[in-house]
Amino acid sequence: MSRILTALQPSGILHIGNYFGAIAPMVSLQDGNENFLFAVDYHAITVPQDPAELRKNLLFAAATYLAAGIDPEKTTLFQQSRVSEHTELAWILNTIAHMGELERMTQYKDKAAGKGEGVSVGLFDYPVLMAADILLYDTEIVPVGEDQKQHLELARDLAERFNNRFGDTFTVPKPSIPKQGARIMGLDDPAKKMSKSASSEKNFISLMDDEKTVLKKIKSAVTDSGTTIEYTKDRPGLANLLTIYSLASEKSTDAIVAEYEGKGYGDFKVGLAEALSDFLSPLQEKINAHLDDPKELIAILDKGAEKAKAIASEKMRIVRDRIGVTL
Repeated sequence: MSRILTALQPSGILHIGNYFGAIAPMVSLQDGNENFLFAVDYHAITVPQDPAELRKNLLFAAATYLAAGIDPEKTTLFQQSRVSEHTELAWILNTIAHMGELERMTQYKDKAAGKGEGVSVGLFDYPVLMAADILLYDTEIVPVGEDQKQHLELARDLAERFNNRFGDTFTVPKPSIPKQGARIMGLDDPAKKMSKSASSEKNFISLMDDEKTVLKKIKSAVTDSGTTIEYTKDRPGLANLLTIYSLASEKSTDAIVAEYEGKGYGDFKVGLAEALSDFLSPLQEKINAHLDDPKELIAILDKGAEKAKAIASEKMRIVRDRIGVTL
C-alpha cells in the first residue's frame, strides 16, 4: 500500500486535460492505496479571484471528483484552506528554500512574463506551498503531468535538505507520470499544454461543453497539411487529437488509425467529437446531480478536512520539535 496525493486548482471550469491527466489516474489508484485529493484554493488565489466564483468553483471541483468515481470512503477529499498546517509548513520550508530554485521554475517564468514588478510573491512562492502540500502527509507517490515534475523535484530537494539538517522527518515523494494523457496539448497550439487560463476557449474542451461546442472546437483544432491519419511525433497536432480520441473512446491509437485509413481530417474530427461527447454526457449528468446537493458536498469536504487535519497536525508537532520552537 502506498500513500498517494494529488490536487487541482478550483479556478475556472476543469477541462479534459485535468480529467485525463490528474483525476482519472487518481480514481484508478484508489483500491489498495491510501489516497488524498484536495482542491488547492490557496494556490488559486495567487492570481486574482472573484470570491463568489471561487466558492462556486470549489463545489464544482468536489462534484467533478465524485462524478469521476472518487469514493470519499477510499480517498480523503478536502479543501486545502481548511487545514492550516499547509501554510504553516510552507513558511518553515521557505526558510530552507533558495531564491535561485524558485527563479528557475518554468511555470513561474511563463506566468510572470511581461508583468515586471507586478508579479505577486504568492505566484513566485507557489512551489514551496506545493511542497508543503505533499510533504505534510508523508506522500510516497504523486501523479503529475510533465509540467509539474519540476515542482515535485523541488519538494524532493526540500525534504532531503530538511532531513539532512534536522533529522529524518519527511518521506521523499516519487512522481507517477501516466504514459498517456499526462500532457494534453492545446487544440489551438499543440506546442503548449491545454489550459483553462488560455486566452482562447478554442484551446480546451471543458468538461461541461455541450455536443455542439465540442464539435465546433474540434473542427477548428490545429492539425497540419498532411492528408493521412497516422500517429507520429512530427505531426504534433494530429498526435494530440489521436491521444484525446484514444482516452475518450478507450481504443488504442493504432485501432483508431486503422479505422480512418483512407479517410481525411473531416471524418476523423467528426468521429473524435462524437467520442468526446459520448464520454462527457454521462459525466456531466453526474456532476449536475452532485451540484444539486451542495450541503452534501460540503459535508464530504468537512469530513475529509477533519481526517486530513488529524494527520497534518501530528506531522507539524514533529516538525516544530525538530526545528526547536517547541519548549
